[in-house]
Amino acid sequence: MDSFLFQATIYLGAAVIAVPLAARLGLGSVLGYLAAGIVIGPIFGLVGNESEDLQHFAEFGVVMMLFLIGLELTPRTLWDMRLKLLGLGGMQVLLTGAALTGLAYLMNETLFDSIAIGMILALSSTAIVLQTLTEKNLVQTQGGRNVFAVLLTQDIAVIPMLALLPLLATKQLVHFSPDGSMLRAQDSTEHHAAFSLVEGLPAWGVTLVTLGAVLAIILAGVFLTKPVFRYIHQAKLREMYTALALLMVVAIAVLMEMVGLSPALGTFLAGVVLANSEFRHELESDLEPFKGLLLGLFFITVGAGFDVGAFFADPVRIMSLTLLLIAVKVGILYALATFWRLRSENRWLFALSLGQAGEFGFVLVSFALGLGALSPGLGQKLILIIALSMLITPLLFIFYEHRRKKLNLTDTEEVAADHIDEQGTVIIAGIGRFGQIVNRLVQSAGFSTVILDSDLETVQMMRKFGFKGFFGDPTRPDLLKAAGIQSAKVLVVAVDGREKATKLVKDARKMRPDIHIVARARDRQHVYELYAAGADDIVRELFDSSLRAGRYALENLGLSEYEAAEAEAVFYHHDRSMMKELAELWRPDLPPTQNGAYMKKAQELNSELELSIESRERAVQQMKDKIGEPRKSDAPKSPQADG
Repeated sequence: MDSFLFQATIYLGAAVIAVPLAARLGLGSVLGYLAAGIVIGPIFGLVGNESEDLQHFAEFGVVMMLFLIGLELTPRTLWDMRLKLLGLGGMQVLLTGAALTGLAYLMNETLFDSIAIGMILALSSTAIVLQTLTEKNLVQTQGGRNVFAVLLTQDIAVIPMLALLPLLATKQLVHFSPDGSMLRAQDSTEHHAAFSLVEGLPAWGVTLVTLGAVLAIILAGVFLTKPVFRYIHQAKLREMYTALALLMVVAIAVLMEMVGLSPALGTFLAGVVLANSEFRHELESDLEPFKGLLLGLFFITVGAGFDVGAFFADPVRIMSLTLLLIAVKVGILYALATFWRLRSENRWLFALSLGQAGEFGFVLVSFALGLGALSPGLGQKLILIIALSMLITPLLFIFYEHRRKKLNLTDTEEVAADHIDEQGTVIIAGIGRFGQIVNRLVQSAGFSTVILDSDLETVQMMRKFGFKGFFGDPTRPDLLKAAGIQSAKVLVVAVDGREKATKLVKDARKMRPDIHIVARARDRQHVYELYAAGADDIVRELFDSSLRAGRYALENLGLSEYEAAEAEAVFYHHDRSMMKELAELWRPDLPPTQNGAYMKKAQELNSELELSIESRERAVQQMKDKIGEPRKSDAPKSPQADG
């Protein structure tokens, strides 16, 4: 116990010291975790033999990360990504694997060893890349989305790789029985799950059991989630939700290991199944802290497990091979990005992000060593190359950031719009302070909304509070069509920028002449512009709040609440009527003071307002005289709150 507590103190202390320092220096948290691991491991030797065991435990951080990623992807979105998954991702794995196999063979490795090397090093680090992309707000860029597609394909590719590695074994650790079932020698069982559902089964049996496990995950996600959550809810204990979330992830991971599949792939599939569930946000909030800590622990163990002695035994060769690996992968990735017509900077983001080897490489090397598909010396060299390439990855991101800043690129130029997979009765364009209140009111009344906003940080913040929004420019006709403007009943225009709002109203009116448009105006001049563009209801930013403030002022000047409310109502209706009449006379090419007809009408309407208020006051006073109510209230007034 003392040893465990001491090791936990060392790991947590190193993270608390190194990660904030790395973040302050602009190096990112991943490099901070890796550096902390190197300091407490190879440099000072503060970690014991538990480092490898901790690394297996910390790999659950990758599993949880893919589960949370799956929660953000609906099945329809995943289906829409099929071309990137099979095309871009498949080409990356095949081309990179083939190129690295050829290089290894040219370096006098055997054919089977070369194939194993190509498969292992073709993978990239899901943990490091996605964590860094998230920190730098690059996940939603065109390059970031393509990076994710390739990483997902690589995770899926681990399955056939695990099936192929036994065929490359050079020792008689694997053989097949007459019925076609695969048998393993006793000394290799330590590399597999303690209990396997496919051990000794024929090929067709393995396939059926594997498909059954996947089907079980899908059916459980669809049919069992609701009753289980209801059962947990009856306990009224917050920690039970967290326990259930952890149970789901761990149970799926164990099931996947039993059938020989990747735990990360299984949890990702479960996340996709639950993406449309009402419990999605609950699961995200429960697992997010565990994911962050376990990923950090994983990075520390990678750094702590770096064999400095083996590296310095042949540093030039190890470093040269690592840089060659990165150069080959970056070159292939950049060529693929060009072929898939990514923009220039997105090509560099795509290529530099995936230039390293990945954490699944450690798993495949360990598996291959147990099967005899790799010699111990070659396996140790591959582990060093994988770890060193992962250590270099944050530096590649720093290089990309430096290049990006040098070219003065902004996030808006980089980020691609979301795929809109929902439609609603009301489309709200712009979700600032104004749009948020409109959205909450409409949803509280039971109507569905689709939210569009061009500010990525605002959309991401909304998602954290449980409100789904889509990133993209609402003035784009294709996004309006995707949001369902052809079937929506109301469009609320609450975007910033008067020109942008006017353009949106004008375009929406052309696309759908019968839709009701409610638009926010910045000032009186903007009201006229929106009216001419085709808006039905126009709300000036400060008009309603100014009326309420004026009503409070009248009440504290001696008018009763009824009289102040009447004065407010008279002014409100008169002003709305006046705005419509003046909008007919407004000319965009002429200032109002030089528009004679406009000025004359404005003066007439102002006089009518004074007469209307005086007439209403006389009528109110006459009514009060009849019922004997005093004009002023002597009762003290309580403070008014702007509700």
